[in-house]
Amino acid sequence: MIVVALTGNYGSGKSTVTRMFGDLGARTLDADEIVRRLLSEPDVIKEIVVAFGEEAVSGGVVDKKWLAEWVFRDSHARITLEDILHSRVFRRISEEISLLPYDSDCIVIVEASVIFERGHQGRFDRIITVYTSVETALERLKAKGVSEKDSTRRLATQLPVEIKMRGSDFVIDNDKDIENTREQVRSIYQTLLASERIDGNN
Repeated sequence: MIVVALTGNYGSGKSTVTRMFGDLGARTLDADEIVRRLLSEPDVIKEIVVAFGEEAVSGGVVDKKWLAEWVFRDSHARITLEDILHSRVFRRISEEISLLPYDSDCIVIVEASVIFERGHQGRFDRIITVYTSVETALERLKAKGVSEKDSTRRLATQLPVEIKMRGSDFVIDNDKDIENTREQVRSIYQTLLASERIDGNN
């Protein structure tokens, strides 16, 4: 089994690439989905109220929009939220991976935005960064209804993608057409499979 982090900046198309790996047979986990589940748990809600105040909760659940607006304009607030969530997220990821049936050809792709920013690289066997230019990211986010102001503010909270690319085992250029991206995914998946088979036979 090889556990691979798939990361990239906001609007780079990580989810699309993750689905492509899933179509090829990889097991996939989404850190954002784990966060969404955590935000409904009483102990997490309690910590968020202590850190951010009662305004962070509406009707007994975390007001995600209110919280997002705060953390993306205040770096201290963002770090506080990450401190609450990150250890729990990675614990859940480890738990979910441990439940997977062992398979010598098992490639696990963990889609997660904040890998390099908080020094989580060592948790994974390989790292893939999905790249797009800022212009392409902004165009795609605009098509999804995200304002340029919000997109730019979120991108500013993340490390430059070039730094992530230098620290990765593989880079996927998602700045071109979908078939170009799919071909890169196929090539990387085959390389990962070959690597797992070699490691498994040693």
